[in-house]
Amino acid sequence: MPNGKLISIIIPVYNEEKNIPPLFAELQKTITDLSQYAWEIIFVNDGSRDGTLREIEKLANENSNVKNLDFSRNFGKEIATTAGINHCQGDACLMMDADLQHPPSVIPEFLEKWENGAEVVVGVRKKNNRDSWVKNIGAWFYYKVINKISETNILPNATDFRLLDRMVIEEFNKLSERNRMTRALIAWLGFRRELVPFESPKRAYGQPSYSTFKLIKLAMSSFVSLSLFPLKLAGYLGIIITLLSGLLGIFIFIERYFISDSLGMHFSGSAILAVINLFLIGIVLSCLGLIALYIANIHGEVINRPMYIIRSHRVIK
Repeated sequence: MPNGKLISIIIPVYNEEKNIPPLFAELQKTITDLSQYAWEIIFVNDGSRDGTLREIEKLANENSNVKNLDFSRNFGKEIATTAGINHCQGDACLMMDADLQHPPSVIPEFLEKWENGAEVVVGVRKKNNRDSWVKNIGAWFYYKVINKISETNILPNATDFRLLDRMVIEEFNKLSERNRMTRALIAWLGFRRELVPFESPKRAYGQPSYSTFKLIKLAMSSFVSLSLFPLKLAGYLGIIITLLSGLLGIFIFIERYFISDSLGMHFSGSAILAVINLFLIGIVLSCLGLIALYIANIHGEVINRPMYIIRSHRVIK
């Protein structure tokens, strides 16, 4: 007997004209086998310049459960995904890419874990040998750094192929920052999480819209939004430089004026001047670090994230 739960499938698309029909065909196969659910499929057209919009409108005219959000220009995948989450009506939403590298055949596993109590279900891609060694090293380095400097743990090889419960959707929609990494914000929200490993097939048609430059830009954006360490880095360097140059200056002073160069080091005037300059640079950098603490407070207020997230509320009488 149908339980009436509505599942929203959110698909951001950019120049995916040839991938839309086979993707929808695969989704239809999966949806047909999961008839206990109601479905809405939301395509977010991120300013495509090919026939993507035409293909989506064709599907929408033929299928009442297909919806389309058409951007006025290209705003980027993260914003497109956010728009889909903002506009979905489902008891849960499931985000996926349009290139068939997120196979619809594993959707039942997502729903099973959700029905068993998971509030966030994350698709984790198994090792992909098709990626270049440069990309693999870059990804390894990124996850190592971000998980060291951030309070939010980002799971390596986790993808944007994930399911969110309605409770998580409502909390996500409260987040207002513009430079965002969707998966990182979902990780920041917390909630009960389960993983679904999957094999990523080869891209069906076209080229990935995320270039190396865009990936680097996204990584830098996540560093800034998830960690204040880069902002405080100047202060940390200043403290280290000040301490080391201060100790070196004290050593030079003692060696020159108290033990009369008995160690035979004979520091020149230029060397002493260099140490003094180094000490002053450390002071300046320390002051910049102090300013950074105030900027960090401003940053925290401007992004306006909620101070806490409540999963459930029970009134105690």
